[in-house]
Amino acid sequence: MSKVISCDKVDGVRKKGWVRKKIIPLLTLLLVIVISVGLFYFYKQYPGRIEELKTYGYLGAFLISLTFNATVILPAGNILILSALGVTLPSAAVVGLVGGIGAAIGETTGYMVGYSGRGLVERSRMYSRVEGWVRRWGAMTIFVLSLVPFIFDLAGIAAGALRFPFWKFFLLCWLGRTILYVVFVTLAALGWEAVLPHLG
Repeated sequence: MSKVISCDKVDGVRKKGWVRKKIIPLLTLLLVIVISVGLFYFYKQYPGRIEELKTYGYLGAFLISLTFNATVILPAGNILILSALGVTLPSAAVVGLVGGIGAAIGETTGYMVGYSGRGLVERSRMYSRVEGWVRRWGAMTIFVLSLVPFIFDLAGIAAGALRFPFWKFFLLCWLGRTILYVVFVTLAALGWEAVLPHLG
């Protein structure tokens, strides 16, 4: 009788393990695909909507950053839009801060892709390098690459694939992106103020 019960327990554990290893990553990948395709479709159908977000001030900066960082399909123009907002809004630093929060939330899609299975990019030579860096230096790699506008998606995928703790990934991404945006947007605003007197 105890053998029958223990076999049932083993089967139950195997089913839970199968769900955890197969179904959850598949659903996560499907969610990321739906988000990416939805954003791509929205951007292609209504390109002027992104421009309209500028009228929402700091909320617009947050939404632009979230949208552009949530997918690798959209062109990486968010830093230019945030810079334009930094020039027009009262505080360039606040634009950078809310942009950093939006970026950290948006970049979780890359982490989810990696967590669900890295088969999408593991053949890429650049991905292999980034994954090696994340494996070797962990948090330092994620932080440093979050300061770079274009390569961070690979770091997010690698972090997810290597099961780097999500809370650390999110915190490092937020910190790096916030520094990047605050510095870039503030410099753009200061540069504009320096050039403006010469234009009039």
